[in-house]
Amino acid sequence: MPWIILDRDGVINQDSDNFIKSPAEWNPLPRSIEAMALLNRHGFRIAVLTNQSGIARGYFDLATLAAMHDKLHRLLQQAGGRVERIYVCPHGPDDGCACRKPKPGLFQQFAADTGADLRDLPAIGDSYRDLQAAAAVGCQPILVKTGKGRRTLAQHPHLPYPVYEDLYDAAQHLIA
Repeated sequence: MPWIILDRDGVINQDSDNFIKSPAEWNPLPRSIEAMALLNRHGFRIAVLTNQSGIARGYFDLATLAAMHDKLHRLLQQAGGRVERIYVCPHGPDDGCACRKPKPGLFQQFAADTGADLRDLPAIGDSYRDLQAAAAVGCQPILVKTGKGRRTLAQHPHLPYPVYEDLYDAAQHLIA
């Protein structure tokens, strides 16, 4: 079964410039859970690759992050879907790590763990750094207009990548 890579904040759940700091603040975007279940039903395995610098900034800890992801798993299971892998960069923007997007470290770790061939693998994000990281490893970057997506499109109006309204619209294209 093929893999699909998703960013988290702004693609699956609502994003906030003040960070998503608790399970109560973690709320799925309309149709995102249904989109993920749809992808699963059509043979896609889902991996989530996400920058979570709120950990480095002290806004929340790893246990709180795990509780947010438990909420995602629970909602997705109720819809008949599942996420198989979640990769997190917990570092801040000035930490110099190799895993914080736009660097490709999370993608490389995913490939090393799963043996997945990243070439042309769909990778859906809402920010330019998501697209940069995906392109750096040969994935097929896809932009959604949710989260920071409209801002990304306004700042980079000539992106050479597909653009969709939301994750559900992107999923419908991928399964067609």
